[in-house]
Amino acid sequence: ALAVLIGSLSPSFATETAFPFGTALVLDAAPLPGTKRLPTIEIEENGEASFYLWCASARGSANVGQDTISLKPTTALPSQCTPDQISRDADLLTQLSQMTGWHRDGDEVDLTGTATLRFRLMTN
Repeated sequence: ALAVLIGSLSPSFATETAFPFGTALVLDAAPLPGTKRLPTIEIEENGEASFYLWCASARGSANVGQDTISLKPTTALPSQCTPDQISRDADLLTQLSQMTGWHRDGDEVDLTGTATLRFRLMTN
């Protein structure tokens, strides 16, 4: 019985440290005043990536290795954003494009590069 229990726990442990392809990752930050929106990224196994920023959205690509990551936002989708929101979105896209590594611990995914950005898996 113990062997069955241990065997049944191993796959769930592996999924808690694997990259969460196809899952929304929400930036671990407070919303900006006057909004509830938080930046979110979604990366598919085929490398397609969607970036939902403070105001605008962008598409791009991602290359995810065992502990490495390369994000390339390429297309900004038009939106009605203030100059301050555009600046924040541009800063976030710059940070994301400088990410070189990732680490997952349960529902938290840290992207690392010139800075570290913590994301949480959207679980609802």
